[in-house]
Amino acid sequence: MKNIAIIGYGVIGKRVADAISLQDDMNLTGVCDVISDWRLQNALRKEYDIYAATAEAAKEMKASGISIKGSLQDLLDKVDLVVDCTPKKIAAQNVKIYKEKGLKFIVQGGEKHETTGHSFSAENNYKSALNIDATRVVSCNTTSILRTLTALKRADLLDYARGTLLRRATDPWESHLGGIMNTMVPERDIPSHQGPDAQSVDPDLNVITTAIKVPQTLSHLHYWNVKLKKQASKEEVLNAFKTSSRIKLIQYDQGLVSNNTIKEMFLDMGRPWGDMYEVVLWEDMLKVVGDELFYAYVVDNQAIVIPETIDAIRALTGIETDPNKSIEKTNESLGIK
Repeated sequence: MKNIAIIGYGVIGKRVADAISLQDDMNLTGVCDVISDWRLQNALRKEYDIYAATAEAAKEMKASGISIKGSLQDLLDKVDLVVDCTPKKIAAQNVKIYKEKGLKFIVQGGEKHETTGHSFSAENNYKSALNIDATRVVSCNTTSILRTLTALKRADLLDYARGTLLRRATDPWESHLGGIMNTMVPERDIPSHQGPDAQSVDPDLNVITTAIKVPQTLSHLHYWNVKLKKQASKEEVLNAFKTSSRIKLIQYDQGLVSNNTIKEMFLDMGRPWGDMYEVVLWEDMLKVVGDELFYAYVVDNQAIVIPETIDAIRALTGIETDPNKSIEKTNESLGIK
């Protein structure tokens, strides 16, 4: 049983905390943050131990009636591994602390690959993360790219891939603070950063991405045009995607015509927050023309990296050396079928 700390109890942190609490081979020792609002009140309701990242944060927490167990340093003294879910660039500043204490650590996809020297996707490179000191769980969009293209690659179908990403403007809970309205903003650079990011996990991928920020918050939507190594049937392609337990095939003709209808389905399934851990790919939209493949899918920007993070914990700590066993265990705990 490995003791795990969560640093940053936001969109990703709270989900990782809940996921850890469902595992029988790791223990959530505590969560640490600087906030003292409703988010930490909910952490208390779940009986998570709370730690303050700074002395000032400790004062504010106590003033808000939040009982704390100690400081960041106190928490780090009790754990085997840290999952840093703080906002972009803050984790990179925290890395020095983790290294000084000799702690293994995981950062999220907002940080650069160079922060850890290793980037992680469970179905792709789990074994290369075994017992190493640190990894970066790649971003939501990059995770989806790796799952789908790796499935095609395993089936020896993938030649090269070109994708267009329609990116949500901001996380749903922050849509009152920012985001865009009545416009669409194309990312200036081609390729957009997601393609090169996928290559940080699999350098052999021939992939180019373009991205457009759109005025909605529920999810991302990807359109892909893939050159296959050979002419293939639609059934062959679907069978390749079915080798991934984290790609969920859906039917447009069953009323799942948009990201909001898909989200409603996951809410009805009883998923916490309606979270979609899988790449949700339209089966009946998928088209094969000769050696060209066209498909589209939806990515939950708040949830898709959660199972990857749990698997990364197992890999870094060595509590499970078989990627398939870890993936199966994580899937079962999160209700991925």
